[in-house]
Amino acid sequence: MALATVHSRAQTGLHAPPVAVEVDLAGGLPALAIVGLPETEVKESKDRVRAAISNSGYQFPTRRITVNLAPADLPKEGGRFDLAIALGILAASGQIPVNALLGHEFLGELSLSGALRGVRGALPATLAAASVERRLILPADNGGEAALAGEDAARTATHLADVATTLAGGETHWATPVAETPDTTQTPAPDLAEVRGQAQAKRALEIAAAGGHSLLMIGPPGAGKTMLASRLVGLLPPLTRDEALEVAAIASISGGGFDPSLWGRRPFRAPHHTASGVALVGGGSTPRPGEITLAHRGVLFLDELPEFDRRVLEVLREPLESGHIVISRAARQSEFPAAFQLVAAMNPCPCGYQGDASGRCHCTPERIERYRARISGPLLDRIDMHLNVAPITKKVLTAPASDEECSKTVQKRVCGARRTAEARNGGPNAALAPAQIDHYCAPAADGARLIDQAIDRLGLSARGYHRILRVARTIADLAGHERIEAPDIAEAIGYRQLDRS
Repeated sequence: MALATVHSRAQTGLHAPPVAVEVDLAGGLPALAIVGLPETEVKESKDRVRAAISNSGYQFPTRRITVNLAPADLPKEGGRFDLAIALGILAASGQIPVNALLGHEFLGELSLSGALRGVRGALPATLAAASVERRLILPADNGGEAALAGEDAARTATHLADVATTLAGGETHWATPVAETPDTTQTPAPDLAEVRGQAQAKRALEIAAAGGHSLLMIGPPGAGKTMLASRLVGLLPPLTRDEALEVAAIASISGGGFDPSLWGRRPFRAPHHTASGVALVGGGSTPRPGEITLAHRGVLFLDELPEFDRRVLEVLREPLESGHIVISRAARQSEFPAAFQLVAAMNPCPCGYQGDASGRCHCTPERIERYRARISGPLLDRIDMHLNVAPITKKVLTAPASDEECSKTVQKRVCGARRTAEARNGGPNAALAPAQIDHYCAPAADGARLIDQAIDRLGLSARGYHRILRVARTIADLAGHERIEAPDIAEAIGYRQLDRS
């Protein structure tokens, strides 16, 4: 009887739990059995592994082979365990030394020829392996993202024979992965200076970026709502290394994979209004991240907000408050981060031209009310800022390009306000807890009187009251005020347009 153990990694949400691939060779009729809660893709590994071993110049044992994927209660999916199973069989049959497997973990799908194919979730697996001081061996296709974990965290190979030869003490065929350098010259980020006019909307964007606040823009077609939203990413502070790794890990486990050339960039996601609830929050039999998770640490832009299915929009309420989403299935539960910044846009009425000087809007008050009622009150209450965006006048549109502030200039002010908030309350103002609001957002006497009047006249909920104070705290930080003054409160109240109507 021969036994070998190879270390690998599964994929559960954003985590990569360890899996011990135990291979036992015993007497009896030739057979290969895989146990340990494998799904269909894992069960099919037996045929890929048999062909890959034979076509790589090694002998497939004609014995009874049992492969156990431990722990037994963790579901295993995908072809990520092919390489570990093949090496376990080679080690158990004495074709490579068992001791050579120590200190390494292995991940990769095998083709019938023995070539290695890339897998999802290579970056989380590399980070997890490095945390227990093991080096991950994985396909060359995953080398770019694995390199982000550190130059000594992973090695890559292109073929099963290369991995086996290196383990057997022969010529080394492993390569050190190299991270790609982001290319900022090909696709420059949209700049705020390209937006003509819209001084109030630009001010609202700056406040939203400085405090991490959600924003709803209401205006006619062509007013520049989409242009403004796409420039919010350029106003946000640069990602820290830990935040960039988190964003990269999320992209790594998604179906599209991670593009290493986008390293360090905040994501901007703009799903179409026909998107389903599962597309937004994630799901499936094997839960995968949705748009709100793919927008983590970045911006989620929902254009034509009332055109989304109301039930789809309702799924945003919990993650907007908590910053994460938990997807439960009968067999498992997965938690994904969802600390995104929501920016939405909508027309003021079904035709989009309510209040236009030409009088082309013929929408009745009942039609307008039905149109706006597609967005529930509880969801609107959770959006920090509501802003009316006026149409661009001919004079502004045809005037020569003026010296508008660029995104870098505004970003400097945003970073300063963020540093102030981080030093004071440990995070952006949008994340202030009620107890912190009482402590850090107490306004001066004249500001307190102003917000008392707003509560009476606008019928603010407790949540709306807290959101006004959070936005006012951000406005005060941008102005360098130690305490919230009456002008800060007044401006924050002005960004609750739907409460005013």
